[in-house]
Amino acid sequence: MKDCLLYKILRPIITFVFKVFLTPKIIGTENIPKSGRVILAGNHTSIFDAPLLISCTKRNVHFLAKKELWKGPKKIIFGNLGLIPVDRKTRDGNALIVAERYLKNEKLIGIFPEGTTEKEGCMLKFKKGAVKMAVDTNSPIVPFVITGKYKFFSKSLTIRFLEPIKCNENIKEETERLMNIIKKERGED
Repeated sequence: MKDCLLYKILRPIITFVFKVFLTPKIIGTENIPKSGRVILAGNHTSIFDAPLLISCTKRNVHFLAKKELWKGPKKIIFGNLGLIPVDRKTRDGNALIVAERYLKNEKLIGIFPEGTTEKEGCMLKFKKGAVKMAVDTNSPIVPFVITGKYKFFSKSLTIRFLEPIKCNENIKEETERLMNIIKKERGED
């Protein structure tokens, strides 16, 4: 599985825009392995979270994203970025199969376990997909936490990558643990 050319072209542009105009504080990138299978999983505050993650690593991040992004002209862009469409109305086993195939080929997956952006700044209950993929493929999860607002030159935006975790077979329990790690880092005990 090759990384997508469009992604390679857009990543430096996205990185420039984010680092110059949004000036996020990026902490803990040393926790993202330079190679090998890994899952980045964290809270979802805005539609700009995926580009923020793209700007944090030189690796191609293969995001799971709602299938609605593949409608109309957007289909050309999203179809050529290495994204994995997810039908959020059903338990989309196909999306997990595709994501696990990427992981087995030593790729990096990005996922927002809430399944949608947060409402009113409150984190939503995590879905089990990230942990299931981690268990099925023996992949570490690097939790991340996004705080602050996406405002030009505000310096309020922060993304923190935490130390990788390994998950055991109890998917429900491990999903709860992942959610609690991120909540604690956000100060939501």
